[in-house]
Formats: sequence, C-alpha cells, structure tokens
Amino acid sequence: MELFLLVFIMIGFIGLSNVLNRFVPFIPIPLIQIALGMAIALTPLAEHLELNPELFFVLFIAPLLFNDGRRTPRNELWQLRAPILLMALGLVLATVLVAGPFIHWLIPDIPLAAAFALAAILSPTDAVAVGSLAGRIRLPSSIMRLLEGEALMNDASGLVAFKFAIAAAVTGEFSAARATVSFFLIAIGGLAVGAIMAFLIIWLRVYLRRLGMEDVTVHMLIMILTPFLIYLVSEELGVSGILAVVAAGIVHAIERDRLQAATAELRIVSESTWTVILFILNGLVFVLLGLEVPSVASVIIENEAYPNGIVIGYTLLITAILLLLRFVWVYLFASGRRLRDALLTSLSGVRGAVTLAGAFSIPLIVSGGTPFPERDLIICLSAGVILLTLILASALLPVLSRDTKAELEALEGYSENQAQMKVLKAGLKTVRDHMNDENRAAALTIMNQYQQELQWLKGREQGSFADIQKKTVEMRLLALRAEAKTVRRELEQGEINEEVAGICQYALKQTEVALTNRLKFMFSAVLFTIRHFIKKSLYPGRKPKWTKEGLEQYKEIKLQCIHNAVDEIKACTDDTNRAAAMSVISHYRQIEEMLQSDEFRASMNEELQEQKKELQAKAIQSERNVVQALYEQGDIDRSMTGKLHMFINYREASLFENETMES
Repeated sequence: MELFLLVFIMIGFIGLSNVLNRFVPFIPIPLIQIALGMAIALTPLAEHLELNPELFFVLFIAPLLFNDGRRTPRNELWQLRAPILLMALGLVLATVLVAGPFIHWLIPDIPLAAAFALAAILSPTDAVAVGSLAGRIRLPSSIMRLLEGEALMNDASGLVAFKFAIAAAVTGEFSAARATVSFFLIAIGGLAVGAIMAFLIIWLRVYLRRLGMEDVTVHMLIMILTPFLIYLVSEELGVSGILAVVAAGIVHAIERDRLQAATAELRIVSESTWTVILFILNGLVFVLLGLEVPSVASVIIENEAYPNGIVIGYTLLITAILLLLRFVWVYLFASGRRLRDALLTSLSGVRGAVTLAGAFSIPLIVSGGTPFPERDLIICLSAGVILLTLILASALLPVLSRDTKAELEALEGYSENQAQMKVLKAGLKTVRDHMNDENRAAALTIMNQYQQELQWLKGREQGSFADIQKKTVEMRLLALRAEAKTVRRELEQGEINEEVAGICQYALKQTEVALTNRLKFMFSAVLFTIRHFIKKSLYPGRKPKWTKEGLEQYKEIKLQCIHNAVDEIKACTDDTNRAAAMSVISHYRQIEEMLQSDEFRASMNEELQEQKKELQAKAIQSERNVVQALYEQGDIDRSMTGKLHMFINYREASLFENETMES
C-alpha cells in the first residue's frame, strides 16, 4: 500500500510540475520535478525506496529511447552521421581518457579504474532534459538534431565503457584490445538484434491482421511490450539493449511511414497512448532523481573525511573539465568552427537519468570482499554534475540563444501563418482518419470547414498574428453583444418564445466565455457533457425537441442577429481593424448561408449533431497536441504557443455556437 501511495504521489507531482511551469516558465520542468522529488524524499514513504539500476534501465530507458528512435527524423540523422558518430563515440572515448586521469589526480582516493568508470558514466548526455528546455531556448534545428542523434548513441558507448572500467576496478585486470573488440561486438550485436526482432514483431502484427484480428487493443499491447522485450532479450544475449531498442524504434518508424502497415485508428490510438506513457516516464525519471539526491548527499555530509565545501569544489571542477573538453571537441569536429554553435552544443550536454542509474549500479564490493573504493562519493559527484549541468543549461542557454540569427533559424519553417496552418491540418487529418460510413456526412461537413479556413490562411497577407487575433476576438465580442440585444428585444416583443430565447442566450453566453475565460468554459463544458450523458441515460429514446415552429423561430431570430451583428461590426470598422472585421463578417456570412440552405433542417438531425460534436472534439484535441509538440521541439516559443492556443479557443467558440440545437 505504501508503494502504491508513493507512485500515486509521484504521478500527481508530475502533473503539478507542468502546472507550476506555467507560473514560472524560466525554470525548466526537470528542475521542478527534481525539487518535488526531493520534497517527497523528506516524507516517511521514501525511507525504504531503493533505486534498482537494472529495473530503471528496462522500465524507463528502454521505452524512452525506443520512442526517440521512432520520432527522430532519419534523413536529418543520416546527413549528420559523421558529427553524430564523432560525438557519440569519439567524445565518449576522449572523456574517459582525459577526465578519468583528471579525476584520479584531483581525488587520489578514487583509484584510476574507478575514476575511468566515473568519467564513462558522466559521458552520456540526456536528450529528455535538453528537449524540455528547447521550447524556451529555441535551439537551432541543426544543433537539436545533433543532440538527439548523439543521445541515441552515446548511452550505449558510455555504458559499455563504464562496464569495462568497473570490471577493471573490481578484478584489477584490463585489456585494451579485448575491450575494443568487445565494444564493437556489443554495439553491432545490439543494432542487429534490435532490427531483427523489430522486423519479426512487425511481421507478427501484419500476420494477425491477415487473419482478421484487427483489434486495436491487441496491436497496441504488442507495441507497448516491444521495447521491454527487445531490451531484455538483447541484454540476455550479451549485446547492447540500449542500441537494440534504438534500432527497433527506427525500424518501427520506417514501418509506420508505410501506411499500409497500420490502420488509421491504430495510428491515432498509438500516438495518444505513447504520449501518455512518455509523459509519465519522463516525469518519473526526474522525480526519482530528486528522491535520490537527499540520501546521496546525506551520506557525504555525515562523512567527516570530506568537508562539504571540498565536495562542492570537486563537483565544480569535474563539471568544468567535462564542459571544456566537450567545447573543444565540438569546436574542432562538429560545429564548423563556429564559436557560438560550439558554446550552445557544449552547454546542451546535460547529464541525466543514465548517469544516475549507472552510478547506482556500481557494486558494493570488489574482489577480496573489500568495499568498492569511494562508492558513495562517486554517486554524490554524479548527482552533483547532473544538477549543475541542468542549472547551467537553464541559466546560460536562453542568453546565448537570443541571437537574432539563431531565432530566425529556429523558426525558419514556422512563421505565424504556417504554424496556424499546421494546427488546422492536424485537425483536418484527425477528422479524415476517423471518417467511416456512419459519420461520413458529418465528417465531410467539418472537413469542408477546415478546407475553407486553410484556403483563407493561404491567401491571407502576412501580418501581425497576435494583433489580428486580438482584434478579431474584440470584434466577435462586440457582435455577440449585438446578438444578445436582439434576442432580448425579440423576446420582449413576443416574436419568439422563452425556450428559443433561452437556447440562443445560453449559446451566446458560452461563446463569450470561451473567448474570454478558457478555464470557466472548460468547467462549463464538463457540466454540459455530464448533463447530456444523464439526459441520454434517463431518456434513451427521446426524440429531438425541435418542432417545425420552434425551428423556424430559431432560424428567423438567428438571421436577425446576424444582420444586426454585421451592421454593428461595419459601424466600428476602420483601417486598424479591417482584417479582423472582415474575418468575423465572413464567419457570420457562412452561418447565414447555412441557415438559408435547403440542408438546414437535415443538419439539425440529432445523430448528425452527435457525430459532428464527437469529431470536432477529437480534432480540437489534435490541434492542441500539435501546439504542445511544436513547443516541446523548440519550433515555437512560449509567446507563439499562447497565440496558437488563443486561435484554437476562438475556433472552438465558433464550433460551440453551431451546437446550440443540441442543448
């Protein structure tokens, strides 16, 4: 029960970290999660929790690297193959050969073999930590791809070097020739086993589909188990499980690109499921790191042999030599001799989960039964380097990446207009993927709306997206007030009954809330959904309440509202808000055209409205997912993210207006 409660609290804190990041965006989420983990460590629940390195690797590292292999652009990785290999192999070897003797010289109590082991485990970088910084830092895309490719490979090279160094420290024996041969056998073997097993698993899924087993749940379960199975089998065979899951991820990415290999429904479910899994795993990695920091630090604090100031000094000097070595290597081999790019790449070499898990995997004793020399100090130094590199990246990278040229390069493919179009295309694709024979009419209606918006965006002159969006919302609110005034007047004059007036007023109010108060609108939408569910449960056979007379009243009052709203907008239009005014007027003209069409009554069919509502909800969620993905990848900054969310909220308000018949 205590373990369940601890896991429950950690997952809750992962969600809390994202909320806190909204209020303190200058602090990266990994640091917030580490701080929350340290807070949990102070509770009695964490007293008996021990980090099992083997379980950590299979539970966290395997699925995270498998997903990185699936998502990392292969063409760009191939173009950067030379610098990636130099970073993932050459830099790791240089780090071990240079930093190892330096650590032994700095701290003579750490034997040379153990110093090599510490240098090896400090060599892998953490792409997860860098990725969490990317949205705020906006690193150039070429640097991000280099970091991603390096992180995919250097985990394996660093861990292999670490294992040989540990073996030398434990047994006192080491052979450079044997280690080199073993390294290549382990690496190549891992890549081969991962690729072969991935092909076999893909063949199994294809075979099951040929047998008629199209159950998405079964295929999704196979995909979730894939990285764990491949990692365990590879490690059992004595090859690199890390490289095996990376290779498997790349093979699955190739299979995914061949659309015949998976149904649209499976692709959608797969992406949604992996999004949740990775969100939890990424967060747990840093929360667990924070959980371990107090216990690691307390051991050294209580050890009188090492004053706290000296240990901090060791951490600073080791971090400095790692960054200096990385800078020189990047400047000479990977940055084209550009000083600024070398600085960005060097500071982005944040250490993380692999480093900590490797440090905890150091054995307690060596041959002869004596304790492993300075094991606690090595673990403490590893944790200190992780925290220090995270803090330095958080503090210095935003300053170095403010250069105008870097910003233009980072946003080269995503202008304001193009980002908006990418959001709409995501929603359009979702509707298209969910279209079937039953909801084809509803899907085609929504797809037509998306196509119209995309055409408008393609023809729109480039301008200030934020300014146009703000003025569009202002115009829309002005029009809503004119509509509300019209409804009150018609009700007072007896032109419409209270039921129709109530529906109109409710829709106008909810549209206004959606435009001005997102949180309140979400709460209202949840209540609306609950009420609708209860109504359907209690009255499953209830028919639409719209009578011919009520429908005509709604049509007439809505046309009158549109007329008055457009007149109000035209009266307030000038050169500063003309584009926004034309956008809102165009919206009302589309509604007017729909109301006057012969298909209006057919469109009020309750089943069709249900289908439209369901598809629109999925499309809107896909749009928000794309915005979040663009931000996490560093393609847009926080300011652009807010503007796109505003754009989606505005569209969602427009969609809600068309659903008033359902209430």
